[in-house]
Amino acid sequence: MQRVVSFYEKLPRGQAAEIKPKGLLQRYQHRYMGKNSSALPIIHVIAAMMAIGYAQNYYFHLRHHKNNAH
Repeated sequence: MQRVVSFYEKLPRGQAAEIKPKGLLQRYQHRYMGKNSSALPIIHVIAAMMAIGYAQNYYFHLRHHKNNAH
């Protein structure tokens, strides 16, 4: 029983230290999906999809109509 007691005596006490985010994705998750969660990531996804959609439209269609060249 003394081995169990000595094991538990060596464990740290109190609150665990907060983990610092290291990478870009971890910082984004910590900022928007942690304790202060918000709906902003949904808006970011919608804006990214709109930008990608416009880029695809430009590449496949709109670039052929430069300078009124039909």
